[in-house]
Amino acid sequence: MRNTPYALRTYLQTYDNTVSKYVPLDLFPDQISLIEDYDNYNENIALKYRQAGVSTVTAAWASKRLVFAKKTKPEKILIIANKLDTSMEMANKVRGFTEQWPSWVGVGFSNEKNSQRHFKLTNGCEVKAVATSRDALRGYTPTILIFDEAAFIEADGDFWSACMASLSTGGKVIVVSTPNGYDPIYYEIYDQALRNMNDFKISEMFWHRDPRYTKDLYMVKTHDLVHFLLNREEYNLDEVIVDLSMANPFERDHSIVTNYIEQGYKPCSAWFEGMVKKLKYDRRKVAQELECNFLGSGDNVFDSDLMQDIAKNQVKEPMAKMMGGGLWIFKEPVNGHKYVMGCDVSRGDSEDFSSVEIIDFDTREQVLEYVGKVPPDILAEIAYKWGTMYNAYCVVDITGGMGVSTARKLQEMNYQGGLYVDGVDTTNKWKYDPKINEKIPGINFNSKRVQIIAAFEEAMRHKFRIYSSRLYNEMNTFVYINGRPDHQKMHHDDCIMSIAMAIYVAEKSFQSLEKVTNHTRAMLNSWSTAVTENKNSSEFFNPMVPQMGRQNPINQGPTRDDYQKYGWLFGG
Repeated sequence: MRNTPYALRTYLQTYDNTVSKYVPLDLFPDQISLIEDYDNYNENIALKYRQAGVSTVTAAWASKRLVFAKKTKPEKILIIANKLDTSMEMANKVRGFTEQWPSWVGVGFSNEKNSQRHFKLTNGCEVKAVATSRDALRGYTPTILIFDEAAFIEADGDFWSACMASLSTGGKVIVVSTPNGYDPIYYEIYDQALRNMNDFKISEMFWHRDPRYTKDLYMVKTHDLVHFLLNREEYNLDEVIVDLSMANPFERDHSIVTNYIEQGYKPCSAWFEGMVKKLKYDRRKVAQELECNFLGSGDNVFDSDLMQDIAKNQVKEPMAKMMGGGLWIFKEPVNGHKYVMGCDVSRGDSEDFSSVEIIDFDTREQVLEYVGKVPPDILAEIAYKWGTMYNAYCVVDITGGMGVSTARKLQEMNYQGGLYVDGVDTTNKWKYDPKINEKIPGINFNSKRVQIIAAFEEAMRHKFRIYSSRLYNEMNTFVYINGRPDHQKMHHDDCIMSIAMAIYVAEKSFQSLEKVTNHTRAMLNSWSTAVTENKNSSEFFNPMVPQMGRQNPINQGPTRDDYQKYGWLFGG
């Protein structure tokens, strides 16, 4: 009862696929630390890799809590997962371990409730498995809450609040998962625990500390381990590999491995190579399943290496903050530079924010950002003031109609920087629509969502610079959902929308303008003037006698028709 690791190793067994039989539940140091954390702390979060055995050890620990609980104080364990099958699998592990405890503990299964989803013991303890839903806790007050694969639970903050409220009278909560990007539950708990914003105890499990997989451990000096495994012939193996294999990996000094990792080395072994091969060398899956890496584990739109570079070399404090901290200025306007302003409009009272982003197209960087909850007409006044200061070409998102009032307000205020009108090519005189002012300025973002986001992602890969930490945080939680780029639940993408529109329109409008200008210049340069002098061979000119070269009337200069026909070349 007093020593949980001893109890689990002494009385419990687990099935070992490598030998096809049940073997004693042997625990390595990280698993022992995990169990001790479960005993000593009420709130635990475990960061694990695939095949770490965390679910098995957690189920074994839960079974001990059940069989040694007093009838006057029974344990009620609720297992929650994204899918019912996942939670039932954990519940069945708990049941299997509960059956293994010796008869002298005096606890058996009750006939009152004995199914795979919900079973009770004769001492009053019970285990229930549910899928994520608002009704998951209805009529059931747990003493131990176990979240299995928590990073994949699709729920909002209300669900998490309800779960934590159910433990208000005391109890334990255990959150277990492999990373899945910056999800709204698992990552936020982990991140807040790192910053001492909650009471969760973090238990980190790394595969290179697991003696089962590290007998032939070696370190590789590379930035991309998957690239190394696919292209060994490109590396000088004697220079990049350090052999750390051991006959008994249980005796390994893990500080040595940590020192190599800090120097830029990556751990590898035959087991790791085999797992990477099973994952088809998918970097996202490797980061998620093996490396416990939040940044590269989700289905992120923006590459993890790119995000690391932005965090390290680009994000900085603005040179000025105004409007209650909502407006950030990174660079002042430069005369002669081309600026573009993107406006993403919200109602002003919803979860979304309105956002204004101004970019310098000449230096390819972000120069101003505003984020706030304001009505569309107020946003127009903000955009007018700062857009005028930068003389920025403006594009407004009119999807859903919210941006229409902002665009019309800018028209009423006679905004001089120019308003983008979707579907109208103002750079080509022959396609110019004289009724352009009757059209609503702006762009329908949703109809061009993929192209606009693709333009932003491509610009970031080609050294476009951003400085805002707000924009960076949105990019971290911007993922593909059913193949469509979108923000994760409980997160925002307002800054991304506005800067992506600005970049898309800048690339489209300025490049087409430059193309037309170059085309006209080339056409004018290709024209030449031929001057022909017709001299009369006769010393005396007789106007009554036709002469060579005098058959045509003398050129009297350009006519009205010429001006109407070619006047556009001279500016109107």
